[in-house]
Amino acid sequence: MPSKMRKRSSSPKKVTYFLSIHIRHDNMADGVRTRKGSELFSGFRALGLYSNHLPHVLRYHGKHREFYLVTAVGSCFHTYNVKKLGIVAVSNSLSEDISCLAADRMLVFAATGRKMAAFARNKEVVHTYEGHEADIQLILTFGDHVISADREGVVIVWDLEEEEEYLRLQFDPTQFCVSAMMHPSTYLNKILLGSTQGTMQLWNIKSNKLLYNFTGWSAGVTVLEQSPAVDVVAVGLSSGRIILHNIKYDETVMSFQQDWGPVTCLSFRTDGHQILASGSPLGHVALWDLDTKTLLSQLRNAHHASVAAATFIHHEPLLVTNGADNCIKVWIFDTAGGGARLLRSRQGHSAPPTKIQHHGENGQNILSAGQDGTLNSFSTVHERFNKSLGHGSINKKKTKKKGLSYEEVRLPAISTFACETARQGEWDGIVSCHRGYLATSTWSYHRCTMGSHRLEPERFHRNRALNVHATAVDITSCGNFAVVGLSSGHIDVYNLQSGLHRGQYGDDTAHQGAVRGVCVDGLSQVTVSAGSDRLLKIWHFKSKTLGHCTQLPAPPASIKLHRDSNMLAVALDDFTINILDLETKRIVRKFPGHRGQINDMTFSPDGRWLISAAMDCTIRTWDLPSGCLVDCFLVSSAPVCVSMSPTGDYLASAHVDNLGVYLWSNKSLCTMVSLRPLPADYEPTTVMLPGTCPSQGEDLEEASEEPSELQDYESPQQLDAKLVTLSLLPESRWKNLLSLDVIKRRNKPKEPPKVPQSAPFFLPTIPGLLPQFTVPTSTGTQSKILNLGVLAQKSPFYLALEDAHRTDIYSEPITLLKQMGPSAIETELRGLSPDMGADACVLLAFMKMIDSMLQGRRDFDLAQAYLALFLKLHLRQIAVDSVATATLSRLSTRLEETWGELQTAFNKSLCVLAYSKTALL
Repeated sequence: MPSKMRKRSSSPKKVTYFLSIHIRHDNMADGVRTRKGSELFSGFRALGLYSNHLPHVLRYHGKHREFYLVTAVGSCFHTYNVKKLGIVAVSNSLSEDISCLAADRMLVFAATGRKMAAFARNKEVVHTYEGHEADIQLILTFGDHVISADREGVVIVWDLEEEEEYLRLQFDPTQFCVSAMMHPSTYLNKILLGSTQGTMQLWNIKSNKLLYNFTGWSAGVTVLEQSPAVDVVAVGLSSGRIILHNIKYDETVMSFQQDWGPVTCLSFRTDGHQILASGSPLGHVALWDLDTKTLLSQLRNAHHASVAAATFIHHEPLLVTNGADNCIKVWIFDTAGGGARLLRSRQGHSAPPTKIQHHGENGQNILSAGQDGTLNSFSTVHERFNKSLGHGSINKKKTKKKGLSYEEVRLPAISTFACETARQGEWDGIVSCHRGYLATSTWSYHRCTMGSHRLEPERFHRNRALNVHATAVDITSCGNFAVVGLSSGHIDVYNLQSGLHRGQYGDDTAHQGAVRGVCVDGLSQVTVSAGSDRLLKIWHFKSKTLGHCTQLPAPPASIKLHRDSNMLAVALDDFTINILDLETKRIVRKFPGHRGQINDMTFSPDGRWLISAAMDCTIRTWDLPSGCLVDCFLVSSAPVCVSMSPTGDYLASAHVDNLGVYLWSNKSLCTMVSLRPLPADYEPTTVMLPGTCPSQGEDLEEASEEPSELQDYESPQQLDAKLVTLSLLPESRWKNLLSLDVIKRRNKPKEPPKVPQSAPFFLPTIPGLLPQFTVPTSTGTQSKILNLGVLAQKSPFYLALEDAHRTDIYSEPITLLKQMGPSAIETELRGLSPDMGADACVLLAFMKMIDSMLQGRRDFDLAQAYLALFLKLHLRQIAVDSVATATLSRLSTRLEETWGELQTAFNKSLCVLAYSKTALL
């Protein structure tokens, strides 16, 4: 049974926030706490993964009256409905990648290594079967049992509910290596086993007896499939032959020969047409007519890799196929001649991506170009919003007229591209460079197809033998122009609406070597280019003249511009990154640390972080204001490209030999993250790539992590004696103390309140911010004699202020004032006047209380508000008292000194901030 996840309990910490004007520099190079993984990013999920090389499993849900498709993706499997190919469920992750799949009416069985797990509801593991000493390669469901076969020739029959062995068969792999299993229809308690030696055996698993041994056809058996006819079994061989064999009489009914290599899958059509479908390693599907014993039609290039499985839907003219090219397709047989056409599909990249980039301002779509030559758009919201822009072709019109083959007209893989959404509704908004190809192609995101323009300079039309190709491209923020850099050093400008050439940079060439990167600023005023000649040049965009040139310490590999801040990141071949400010045209930061080629870089939306990915399998985050490395983590395969969403919520990455696009969530948006500078000798730990669902192992590790230093830290009441601390009270408690008379006049009722006829029952309360019920009066007889002492009763604040004047400790009256509202505070301060019967020493005590608050540098905002209201009410009484005037003079001197220190600290902070913004460090 799946283990229950433990919830991490955390007690609330008391956190006090202070406003402090103070600049500190903490040297974190010594004694940095060891981190586990990334402090900033956590694996979220993978996009663009649909299928791998394992055959799919087709299930029928009787209650829903619908067919479901199960495909393996890494360590989990996906469940799709065949009707729309919409994803229904994603299973929990297993410890290893799935090696084979099977399913019955209720459960889905998946093998990982030597173990086999049974999933219920397409998600949860309910049974686990262990007993094999070698990796499991085949699974067959058999009523209340399930049969598994490993690579060492062991076949085990398991009891489903008890998870115990019912029967174990041991075969010698050199004599009979099991390669296929099947249960013949109407054969009770019997299974048919095929071997790589070409022989077959029929076993009774209840009596544990070998019933019959078939001699075979001198070729390994790859597939066994039950035909609609009883006793007839279709056998696929490694030689490409397809045998329809009657196992009851051991006779061959008919045979076919497939010319594309071994037979990978077989399936019979059951809607009244006698058709057999077979798959091949080349991605072709053959359809055989069983009535005429001939080849009916072919599905050429149905997949770009081996066809893993092909299954006809029961009593429907639909064929479901999946392959190792990360693709699921549903074909419908409704064309003339018995052929099939593609009805719907779910497909990602069949080869690893080469470039990814977020498209649009909402960060919900990611453009991805793969080594297979396709350009796809993956949605981070739902798979139904995914788009495929197709494969680039050299000339669509000539292709349609001359009928050229698919391989002859397709363009090479996209090496890099640029996109802009400003004008994508009117003309093409994507421009791509192809590997080893001179011309750049345009794409339309709205029409999901290749554009109509091929951007190619005329200077190379007469000499096609030159090995010149496009190396870099960028689109202006207005979406009107594209800037293309070539390996010959030329940089050309094209108009995207017309596709016409609009000039070039430099008299002959912009650089003496290949152009490694081009970019245009946000206002289309300057163009920045970097070449292999170690020069970084800044051009005027309109006049095409050179404005500035900078010598780089090493040849650049790529450049990345943050248009909002005009910060340019330059990755060099010596594995360092330089940051250049386009305003001052100076290098303001240098980031060494990578130990391999830097493949890609991306900025955070606010321009504070630079995230770089390199061949040393690390993804590093650099903080530009401080110039420090704040986060670094290792991945299992080298990252090829990275892209930060415009909203800053996700980081997308693509990796070597991985077909998916992986999302990493930004933890700083939802939790408090302490980004401290990492030392130069910091050794990062490896983080597993996220799957299509969270891994249980990762959740357990996160649950068992110790709380960080930031969570354990409890702020003191006062950080430093030179700092000024504000109170935590809301502004409504003290900000309007001087305007209470205006507020009272404005809120004065126009007419006296009316007593309601039937007032509800209320418990009497004492006026104040904290609700308190009044104490009931005694029921005894009350004297009618007026007690004059009641009229001169002293308040708790007045008494506390008198006691503080004697003890010189003013914490209690300050606490009482904090608990009062503005009206109560004004009433208490008015009661300090000698005209109200108060002692003259109370005014002195209040001024000393304010002086103690200023001396302790705490509750600075309250001290200012209380003192202002106090002077407004009692300034005339203080002016005629010499002792009070002297005390007020000392208080004024202390207040001026405190404000002077604050003003000096403010000036220093503003000076440092202005100096940092000029990027001259």
